[in-house]
Amino acid sequence: MHRFYVETNQIQGETVRITGPDVNHIRNVLRMKQGDELIICNGQGKDCYCIINKISEYEIIAEVKEYSDTGTELKAKITLFQGLPKKDKMELVIQKAVELGVYEIVPVMTKRVIVKLEDKKKEEKKLERWQTIAESAAKQSGRGIIPRIRPVISYMEAISEANKMDKGIIPYENAEGMHYTKEVLDQCSNCSTIGVFIGPEGGFEESEIILAKENGILPITLGRRILRTETAGLAILSMLVYLLED
Repeated sequence: MHRFYVETNQIQGETVRITGPDVNHIRNVLRMKQGDELIICNGQGKDCYCIINKISEYEIIAEVKEYSDTGTELKAKITLFQGLPKKDKMELVIQKAVELGVYEIVPVMTKRVIVKLEDKKKEEKKLERWQTIAESAAKQSGRGIIPRIRPVISYMEAISEANKMDKGIIPYENAEGMHYTKEVLDQCSNCSTIGVFIGPEGGFEESEIILAKENGILPITLGRRILRTETAGLAILSMLVYLLED
């Protein structure tokens, strides 16, 4: 069954109004008709099983037959604090992190970040592009929410945010062995909020790791191999999915 996302205010009682680009997709690409069934998600974890009542050039009106929880979200909200990588690596990170269940993604300026987003208009354009990728990945993977891609923040701001979460973890090549990683991850199994830090191509400076530790964010290892920035986040998220999936 085809699935679409709407804003909460587009669902009024038992009626859903679909507007925007999805109207053309439903009418002219999928060629759906009155009486056809589809799933509408409110982007907050609720699915509406609907039947199309009316199709016009500018909107589609559907009747809600049943509500249910989407059932695809992890029991903990994971925030990925990603050190800004070069070129289009961030797009890959966003796509795969959303598929794996991340709650939100925050680009972070660390000391070894090479990319500089000094032009506000260019940054806004990048954020718009990144959010579109997140929406597409959420739809493809059947997410109950569309994860938000937040504006770029400093490393200090990221540390301050993670300090307020139930658990903060930061993969680091010089951290203790895998036995310690397993202990830390086990502690995440009962958390409601988790912050995950991933460094850029050059990794973290030792002073950044020290600052993280001072704020209760735990350095862990992901094994004896050095992982690329676009691989490290997916590795730790996969481990967390295994722990948190109901």
